[in-house]
Amino acid sequence: MLTLLKKIFIWWNQDTFGTKIKTILFGKFVGKDHFGNKYYESKNGKRWVIYAEEIDASKIPVEWYSWIHFTPNKIEKNHDLKKYDWQKPHQPNLTGTNSAYYPNKNKDAIKKKYKTWKN
Repeated sequence: MLTLLKKIFIWWNQDTFGTKIKTILFGKFVGKDHFGNKYYESKNGKRWVIYAEEIDASKIPVEWYSWIHFTPNKIEKNHDLKKYDWQKPHQPNLTGTNSAYYPNKNKDAIKKKYKTWKN
């Protein structure tokens, strides 16, 4: 019962029941990326993503980013781009996690250039 309620109401968990129905009735499958995300388009031009796992907008790879945002360029129709050796693999957005980047995490590393005045 709880799984059914999650499917109906909780959009951040996975696609909801309404999104499933909309995808079945109006969605035309366009493609799938290497993360397992599925991309759909309706007849009137609306585009959406069904995420494979956790919903995170940073999990849309660059090949599909221009397509989902209607940015016309030469890679819009070709979603299988050649990857070069110098390109790093895609990383998810780590903001708010323990793995997030903090430039001044070690507070002792920064020394004051002046002494605080005390009365």
